[in-house]
Amino acid sequence: MTTSVITGDIIRSNKFKNPKVWLDPLKKALIKTETDQKYWEIFRGDSFQIEVRDNQKAFLTAIYIKACIKSVKGLDVRMAIGIGHKTFEGDTVTESNGEAFQFSGETLENLKKEKTNLKIKSRDTHTNEELNLYFKLALIAMDNWTVSSSEAIKVSIENFGALQSEIAELLGINQEAVSKRLKRAYFNEILSLDRMYHKKITLLEQNIQERK
Repeated sequence: MTTSVITGDIIRSNKFKNPKVWLDPLKKALIKTETDQKYWEIFRGDSFQIEVRDNQKAFLTAIYIKACIKSVKGLDVRMAIGIGHKTFEGDTVTESNGEAFQFSGETLENLKKEKTNLKIKSRDTHTNEELNLYFKLALIAMDNWTVSSSEAIKVSIENFGALQSEIAELLGINQEAVSKRLKRAYFNEILSLDRMYHKKITLLEQNIQERK
C-alpha cells in the first residue's frame, strides 16, 4: 500500500508559556482533516504526525495545517511529506512503519538545518527535486501569510468551492476584504500548485506500482 505521511513541528513553540496556544489550533486542524484519530497523533508536546491515505490530498492537508497554525499570531509550522509503501500498521500512527514514515521523519530532521518549512521525499529523485522547487517558491508567500490571510485560507479550504461571499459571511467581513486577503496570500496560485501536485503524484503512484 502506498501512503503519504506528514510529520511536523511547531516553530518557536518555546516562546509561548501556555502550550494550549498551539495545541488547540493544531488539534482542531488534525480533527478537521476528517482523518480517523488512529491516523494522527501529537507527541513531544509540539510535534505531530498524520497519515494521509489519499496521496492526492497530502499537499492541501499541509497547506490547511499551516493556515490553521498561522491563524495564531507568532506561530508557524515546518512539515515533511513522505510518500511510499506502508509495511506495518500499528495501533497508533507513530507505531506504523514503512518508507513513507521513514522519508517523512528523516526529511523533518533536516528542515531546521536547511531553513525551510516544507519538503517532500519519495523514492523518485526527479519528482522530489521538482516539487521541492515549487514548494520553495510557494513558501515565499506562505511563510509570510498574515493572521487575517491565514484565517481566510483556513475557512476557504474548510468550505472548498464556496463563493467568496459565503466565505465573507463566515468570517464576518465583506467580500472585497476576503478577496484582498486571499490575493495577498497568493491563494489561487497555491491552488494551481495543488493541481500540479495531483498530476505529479498520479505519475509517481504509477511508477511505484510498476516497480513493485
